[in-house]
Amino acid sequence: MTMSLSPYLDAVPDLVVDRIRGARRVLAVSHENPDADTLGATLGIVRLVESFGGIADPVCTDVPPPLYAFMDGIERFRRDPDPAAAYDLLVISDCGSLSRTGDVGVRHADLFARLPRVIVDHHASNDAVQDADWIEPWSAATCEMVALLAVRLGVPLTADDGALAANLMAGIVMDTATFAHPNATPRTLAVAAALVGAGAPLSDISRRLYRTKPEAQLRLFGRILERLQSTSDGRIVWSTLTDADIAATGAERAYSEGIIDLLSQADAAEVAILFKEAGPSIRISVRTQPGGVDATVLTGTFGGGGHARASGASFEGSMDAARDAVLAEARRLVAAVSR
Repeated sequence: MTMSLSPYLDAVPDLVVDRIRGARRVLAVSHENPDADTLGATLGIVRLVESFGGIADPVCTDVPPPLYAFMDGIERFRRDPDPAAAYDLLVISDCGSLSRTGDVGVRHADLFARLPRVIVDHHASNDAVQDADWIEPWSAATCEMVALLAVRLGVPLTADDGALAANLMAGIVMDTATFAHPNATPRTLAVAAALVGAGAPLSDISRRLYRTKPEAQLRLFGRILERLQSTSDGRIVWSTLTDADIAATGAERAYSEGIIDLLSQADAAEVAILFKEAGPSIRISVRTQPGGVDATVLTGTFGGGGHARASGASFEGSMDAARDAVLAEARRLVAAVSR
């Protein structure tokens, strides 16, 4: 199955290949509030480094949510680098900017700055420009890129009894909503086919990520849907998630993942927005329809980024202030869309 990926392997930069192959002690970092793509890509990097006799530590500033407990090696994630390790390479996966590494990037800013690095990412908002920064906005998932890197390195996708393939498939399934989003390309499908051929249980991964939810999460979704609002023409829909919702339902904060995709199913909506209380700031999640508003333009106004159809930002201020400011910009952008 890996031979079918040969037409796509030139996309992998030589310097990325050389650095991964030559590293002996790697710090592999995911983004804060992790999802399956950043976790799968980071675990993939760990397996690639270790296949060449190196050692790699997967690091995430936040503990991975229980949803991802099925991913092989998830228990290896640390919240900080090993202070005794002599790291010789930093690999950052699926972070649209360095700030997306979260507090761990702040706590260890000196270490991050002095290490040679590789960035593997698919966010259009990423403006990293170092020699080994591999940014592909057209890639459906960072895990898609890591799968190509594995093949380019000669590491079988069947490695670790299919665990490598399964973890990479999890990221692709999450970022494409099981191939339902328009970001799934022929290359994405070719990579997915190779991963299935290598043992990735596609249907089981899809079920775990999209069709299995704790009762507390369903109750949380219910509260958010109950306060759904829209403009008079239905072209913008939005709702809010508060700390009180988390407390009342007994849900974990990570359970809010997925609700924005449900809001975006409103049939007339060009833009769907979820406003989430997140400490002193408000986290904004945005989804838009193909051929309409570019979500990165909307969130970029507030210092955020992501993809054209799915993007996010943080707003320093109250819920009311965030809602007023973001909705005003959303209305302006939607007014320019004609269908």
